[in-house]
Amino acid sequence: EACDACVSVRVPVGAFAFSRSQRRILRRNADLSVSLAEAEATPEQFDLLRRYLAARHPGGGMTDMGWADYVSMVEDTAVRTHLIEYRLPSPDDGPGELVGVCLTDGLGDGLSMVYSFFDPRLEHRSPGVFAILDHIRQARDLGLAYLYLGYWVRGSAKMDYKAGFRPLEALGLMGWSRLPE
Repeated sequence: EACDACVSVRVPVGAFAFSRSQRRILRRNADLSVSLAEAEATPEQFDLLRRYLAARHPGGGMTDMGWADYVSMVEDTAVRTHLIEYRLPSPDDGPGELVGVCLTDGLGDGLSMVYSFFDPRLEHRSPGVFAILDHIRQARDLGLAYLYLGYWVRGSAKMDYKAGFRPLEALGLMGWSRLPE
């Protein structure tokens, strides 16, 4: 109850400037199609989630997630939730292979990335970072002020990537404040 390690963080998208390495990641993934989907679970998404969890979080709390759990995670929501799907180019006119999914909430002042997962074979493309950069672009295009990244724990190896998106603001007892560079 007294623990304050988990801190909600957000990126003020108007003040965010893409770094050289982030621009490279955007270029590396420019061939991906990005589409907005209703918050409806599909077997294709669930298969990708299972592969992601097995490769990235073996033995983690979500690895035992079944189909019903996934449906509940995606569809049982009281807010405006949607999915952003990322697909490789198709050799024909089909939709292309699904390689990334972000469960995203639409808020009055921003987008909130609830959970994202991707094809572990595409690690060389930095798909997790790409999804965040793409959401920053989407928030800007929609005229929204923030991209919410969820909780961050300073020093956590699995969460330190969030500190790479600066400026970054954290929610504290006195409200939102910018973290020092």
